[in-house]
Amino acid sequence: MAYNLLKGKRGIIFGALDEHSIAWKTAERVHEEGGTFVLTNAPIAMRMGQIKELAAKTNSEIIPADATSEEDLENLVTQATEILGGKLDFVLHSIGMSVNVRKGRAYTDEKYDFTAKGWDVSALSFHKVMQSLYKADAMNEWGSIVALTYMAAQRTFPDYNDMADNKAYLESVARSFGYFFGKEKKVRVNTISQSPTPTTAGQGVKGFDGFISYAEKMSPLGNASAADCADYTVSLFSDLTKKVTMQNLFHDGGFSNTGVSQEVIDEFTE
Repeated sequence: MAYNLLKGKRGIIFGALDEHSIAWKTAERVHEEGGTFVLTNAPIAMRMGQIKELAAKTNSEIIPADATSEEDLENLVTQATEILGGKLDFVLHSIGMSVNVRKGRAYTDEKYDFTAKGWDVSALSFHKVMQSLYKADAMNEWGSIVALTYMAAQRTFPDYNDMADNKAYLESVARSFGYFFGKEKKVRVNTISQSPTPTTAGQGVKGFDGFISYAEKMSPLGNASAADCADYTVSLFSDLTKKVTMQNLFHDGGFSNTGVSQEVIDEFTE
């Protein structure tokens, strides 16, 4: 059901790869709620995914951009405001990648060139995106910027590897830049700490299937899906959350506040 929550609002959505992506689901929901946007992803990711299909479905234009490149981001912001006809109201940062994970290197045996690349893509890129928006004065007052994170930023999940460090940095950037964006531009900055979600990137984590089953048993409401996350993101883009900023918002069916569930106890006492 659509409520026209984003009617007249404009934005940028980073990271839509395929129909499993949270960014893809969010783009669909934003379109349903009356928002207009440009889609962007790194050129290599665009070759791997089906972003052109999403663009056609949502009447959106695509602007290729490497989120680690300041030049690309400056060009993206300039083009997006020209295409959309004005300043932006929302931005979704849905980007994450660990070369160490992809190459099967353990946390105790990182290749630091890989670590630096993953940090740049997954975390520092969020600062670069916001700095580009900030310097260009590209956001409308009461705009909303959201990045996706995971609870491994606060708690240890052995196979999440250096992505846990990246997410911790990402959340810190949201708080720090959120202060300046709020104080000076009246723009909100938040992160959503989502349930483990079977996206293309998520499924690359070792033991993912077992963990998603565990999280389902631990969460009183069950895991939040990519579509659920899209709904939550829309609420943060809307005017209904104008005073929510600098927050890390858990969207995980209650997992983050559950010590143990009866289902998990039963697994160990049968």
